[in-house]
Amino acid sequence: MLLLDGGRKLVFEGTFSMEQQAKPRRGFFKKMLDVVAGEPQFRVLVRPFSVVTDSRERIIVTDPGAGGVHIFDFKQKKYHFISRRDKTHDPMLSPQFVAVDDHDNIYVTDSEAGTVFVFEPGGKLSRVIGSLKHGEGRFKRPTGIAVDSAAQKIYVTDTLRHQIFMMDMQGEVLQRIGKNGSGDGEFNFPTELRLEGPNLAVVDALNFRVQVLDRSGAFQYAIGKLGEGQGEMFRPKGVGIDSEGHLYVVEGQSGMVQVFDRTGQLLYYFGKKGMGFGDFQLPTDLFIDRSDRVYVVDSYNRRVQMFRYFPLQKQAAKGDK
Repeated sequence: MLLLDGGRKLVFEGTFSMEQQAKPRRGFFKKMLDVVAGEPQFRVLVRPFSVVTDSRERIIVTDPGAGGVHIFDFKQKKYHFISRRDKTHDPMLSPQFVAVDDHDNIYVTDSEAGTVFVFEPGGKLSRVIGSLKHGEGRFKRPTGIAVDSAAQKIYVTDTLRHQIFMMDMQGEVLQRIGKNGSGDGEFNFPTELRLEGPNLAVVDALNFRVQVLDRSGAFQYAIGKLGEGQGEMFRPKGVGIDSEGHLYVVEGQSGMVQVFDRTGQLLYYFGKKGMGFGDFQLPTDLFIDRSDRVYVVDSYNRRVQMFRYFPLQKQAAKGDK
């Protein structure tokens, strides 16, 4: 537990890394069948990369190492794996970041295929955005993705073009945001996107900062500067925004998560390089749900770690009871 100013706190809640953790324990007869037919092969996280949760509280994790997407449903004690590696048409080659819309459809960028895959909640392919003839994709290297269900828009970072594509739900390009550079609203290899309220947070990786835009793409503010110390960024990865508007930035180099206010002041940080609970090895992404649960993809340790942030107002409300 990490105690913070004003009664706020961050609590470690657990970790998961394999299919077996989502499913109920096997009964006696299934265990007897295992003796005869052999134990089933459970899927594990190989090289997890990005994470999101949907309205059903399912946890969705992309895994380029496994060539697919894991769906962990701890509530219903179910697990599902989505893969298209063996398909002759529009195979999924290297799934990167993931987002969901208000109907729990799943959007996955593929940096190698140059496309965005859209799956129904159950995992059935709905459509492929950016698929061109001869197996090519529209994007050079699509990475971050965010879905604005209310406005019916999809935002995708094209890292090698140093731009953000704003599209309609069918993938028609409405606007290209930004260009290569270091000024306000310019990018140098942008990666992750996170949409929260009116803000679109963008990891501007080789400018060593996070830029925050409005939903039309207009620059609002930026946080971060080059360095390897506290409050500085060297390998910024995922970004998230909690219920108090604080920005959480995964720092891949130091193996920690730094939390800033919108002025860029470091509020606190958690994590360090290691293999223990609360430690990270090359973390790549995080997601904060509506209950302020923080999911961190601990890629090299092949797991996702879960924390819970308790904001000031929630702490006060509990004390009044």
